[in-house]
Amino acid sequence: MAGPLANIPIAFYAPMKPPDHPRPSGDRTMARNLLAALAAAGFTPQIAARLRSHEKAGDPAAQRAIRDAALREADLLVARWTATSAPDRPRLWFTYHLYDRAPDWIGPAVARALAIPYVVAEASLTPSRADGPWRIGHVATVAALRQASAVFVLNENDRPCLLGAAELADAAMAEKCHALPPFLARPALARPPAPSPLASRPQPGVVRLLAVAMLRQGDKLASFRVLADSLALLAGRNWRLTIVGDGPARAEVAALFAPFGERVVLAGLAPPEAIDAIYAAHDLLVWPAINEAFGMALLEAQANGCPVLAGDAGGVRGVVRNHETGWLVANSPRATLAGRFAARLDDLLAQPELLPPAGAAGVAFIRQQRSLASAASILRDTLTPLLPSQDGPP
Repeated sequence: MAGPLANIPIAFYAPMKPPDHPRPSGDRTMARNLLAALAAAGFTPQIAARLRSHEKAGDPAAQRAIRDAALREADLLVARWTATSAPDRPRLWFTYHLYDRAPDWIGPAVARALAIPYVVAEASLTPSRADGPWRIGHVATVAALRQASAVFVLNENDRPCLLGAAELADAAMAEKCHALPPFLARPALARPPAPSPLASRPQPGVVRLLAVAMLRQGDKLASFRVLADSLALLAGRNWRLTIVGDGPARAEVAALFAPFGERVVLAGLAPPEAIDAIYAAHDLLVWPAINEAFGMALLEAQANGCPVLAGDAGGVRGVVRNHETGWLVANSPRATLAGRFAARLDDLLAQPELLPPAGAAGVAFIRQQRSLASAASILRDTLTPLLPSQDGPP
C-alpha cells in the first residue's frame, strides 16, 4: 500500500453533511471512513467544500438558492486553484453521497474547469422526482452521474436504480459502476475496549440488547416504534435494552419505552472512545432498519463481537451475514414487521448460546471483508487509472 509520500491531492466533498460536522450520524461516519481509505490508498484528500445542499422540503426556490450559492463557491475554488502551482492542485474530485434532494453542483463545475476526473461514491435516483418538486436536484444529479468517470456503489440496491434510469440507461454507466462495500476505518477488536459503565450484567441470565441510532423523526423514529412494539410482545423474556443516541425525537423515543421502566436505559450520546466498549458489553444489537441505507452501527457492532438482529432493508443484507454474523427479518409488509421481529428475537432469547459464535463470526467478517485495507485497495485500483500515469500512487 502506498504511503503518504505519494501526496496526490484529491478534493473531497459531501453535500449531505461534511465529515467534520458536529452532529454524529452514519453519513458522517462513512464520509470520515472514505477520507481514511483514500489516505490509506496513497492519496491526500482534502475537504474542498462544506456547503450542505440537502433540501428536504421540496421548495424549488430554496433549491435554486442553494444551487446559486454552490456555483459561486465553485467559481471561488476554480480561481484559487488556477492560481495555485500545479503540484498543489487537486488531481481528482471525489463526492460522497449525492441524490435528488442533495445534489452536487460544486464538484462537476470545478472538475470541468480544472480538467480533472470527477468521481462519486454512493449515488441514487428516484424516478418520481424527475418532474416533481425536486426536479432541479434530479436533473443536477443525472448530469453529475453522466460526467462521473467512476461511481462507487456502497448499497447494491442503488445499482438497479442507477442503471434503470432512462437518462442513464447505457453501457457506459454500467461500466463505470464499481462495488465498494461499506467498511470500517479501524480494525475489528484492534485493542481491548476501555471499561464501560454499561458493561455489567444487571442480573445473571439477562440478555443485554443494544440499539444505536440518532433519535430523530422519520425512519429512525419509525424503527424505534417497531422495536418498542416488538419488545412489548416479549415482556415475559429476560432482557434489558440500552439505547445509545440522542436527537430532536428524544422525548418521543422516551415515551415509547417508558412502559418498560428500568428494563430500558436511554444512555444518550456515547463519546467515540467509549462506543467500542459499549458494543462489546452487549449480547445483541437490535434494529428494525426502516429504509436503512446500510447502517454503520451494524458494522461497528459486528467489529466488536456484538451480533445483529436487523430488518432486511436497503443495503443491510450487504453488511450483515444472515444466520452467520446476525439475523435478518423481512422488512415488508411494515404493518406486521413488529410481530416478525419479535418472533425472531424470541427465538434468540430462548437460545442465547447462539449469540457468542455469531459475535465471533462478525469480528472475522469485518476484519477480512470490511476493513480499511480492503476499501483502500478498491479505491487505489479504480482511481489510479483515471489519473495521468505519472500521477498515480507508486
